Amino acid sequence: MISFDVPESIRQTVTMIDSVATEMMRPAARYFDDHEHEIPWDYINFMHDVLRAAGGMTMAPSQSGEDGEVRQDYQRLAHYVEVLSWGDAGLYLCTPRGGLGAAAVAAAGTPEQIARFLARFQDDKPVFSAMAITEPQAGSDTAAIKTTAARDGDEWVLNGEKIFVTGGHKSLVDTPGFVVVWATIDPSAGRKGIRSFVVEAGTSGCTVTKIEKKLGIRSSDTASIVLQNCRVPIENMLGKLEEEKKTTEGYKGVMRTFEATRPLVAASALGIARAALEFLKEKLSEHGIEVRYGLPRSRMTNLEREVIDMEVMLRSAWLLTIRAVWMVDERVPINAEASMSKIKAGDAVVRITQKAVELLGPMGYSREHLLEKWFRDGKINDLYEGTGQINRLIVARRILGYSRKELN
Repeated sequence: MISFDVPESIRQTVTMIDSVATEMMRPAARYFDDHEHEIPWDYINFMHDVLRAAGGMTMAPSQSGEDGEVRQDYQRLAHYVEVLSWGDAGLYLCTPRGGLGAAAVAAAGTPEQIARFLARFQDDKPVFSAMAITEPQAGSDTAAIKTTAARDGDEWVLNGEKIFVTGGHKSLVDTPGFVVVWATIDPSAGRKGIRSFVVEAGTSGCTVTKIEKKLGIRSSDTASIVLQNCRVPIENMLGKLEEEKKTTEGYKGVMRTFEATRPLVAASALGIARAALEFLKEKLSEHGIEVRYGLPRSRMTNLEREVIDMEVMLRSAWLLTIRAVWMVDERVPINAEASMSKIKAGDAVVRITQKAVELLGPMGYSREHLLEKWFRDGKINDLYEGTGQINRLIVARRILGYSRKELN
């Protein structure tokens, strides 16, 4: 049965993570927002050592049980992510020991691939991974992917361009990591031709060509990657798939990644939202304004109603998120719930940060405080890993029982 109480084991480690967020991330947040392309190595190295010692906070799964089944404690991850994002969302995305690429390997890889690629996250030095899907002409429509993978003996030859790769530079240039690249083995087959390939740092023909300048999460790099006759070993294609067979299993395998990670995106959004709401209430309290809980709404001031509505948005989104990660941990089939949590949290962080800026006026808009930064940082959670519109389509299809062709 699902429980919304935080287990004591998680509570203890969250306390440790909270001290990192308070003492290390918050003081550095403005600096790395201003110095967009400077890598926060002090934070990265510190977190690598801390998390390595704690054995947690990694997208790389652990082995659990006599059957050797690959498992991960996503409830613990959700609490970690929320606290770290409260500290600073951009720096949180610089946390080593995994990434979206590792999550893709865990979701779609064979046991041998999981062991081979994810073992590096236990190394002495920090390692990152990323996933490359988006192309100049293919965003949410993954069937429009044009990056190709052609078999040549014992290798795959990849050609194409990927954009908006979160952590792409850190995965391929700054650390000995890897990027999971989506490509098609048959452009005429649509999603049935989609496969995913692990491209390791240092692979010839894989080049980072650009690092984006962004509205928010500036300490996290977002890269463009060009693949030009990039050769990877045959065994770097994730899963046990016959490359000649037209099947959607390759597409479905990595889509399972998003089912597990979208609730973590939601947790990140809610960490930012909580930071903004706490700051708002702190400043109101300094001016002698306290929210009178328990009164009928008709007797409250408009300001009190605004704050309570923000708290309702935050708490309801958090409950959806906890439900989603519980389902992931319990191996309960999840798709709509993952999207629901991300939709709700994406809406909540945008509305809460915007409303906090509005209510505090010049104080909220000023760079003297971090509120305007949280306003900028929060928007990404409504965009990456499926925009709010795309996730609403996913939920609608599941609820109504419609196919992609029937509802798009």
